[in-house]
Amino acid sequence: MNKRIYITHCSAKKDDSFRGTKKKVTPDRLYLATPLQRFIKKCKDKGVDWAIFSDKYGVVFPHNKIEWYNKHPSKVKPDEFRDLVDDFVMKLSKYDEIWFYHNPGRFHQLYKKLVEKVRNRGLNVKLFTHLSEIR
Repeated sequence: MNKRIYITHCSAKKDDSFRGTKKKVTPDRLYLATPLQRFIKKCKDKGVDWAIFSDKYGVVFPHNKIEWYNKHPSKVKPDEFRDLVDDFVMKLSKYDEIWFYHNPGRFHQLYKKLVEKVRNRGLNVKLFTHLSEIR
């Protein structure tokens, strides 16, 4: 049986009640963008492994708690990007399949580059665009 995880990238829309508080919360409480919330709900409903890729923290699993932050993918520096790639590989290499949910029209160049780099390091990443593919 293949071990699979579903992942999507973070969103700029976050719960501002946590801004500046240093309070750490799980990704389902921090990120408010509708597509991301739909992704989380579908994963929870199906009982599958899932995570969010954060431009600041890397791979964030449902149980991980992170602080509110503001980091646009275009502001990720080359050394930070290398760290994010390493984090992705380290945390997700135990999975046979990594399904990356995205909107092709809003898929930032950083995420395209990330997928390419982790594939080059042996990870099996599949891009998908419809929540109905989560099973």
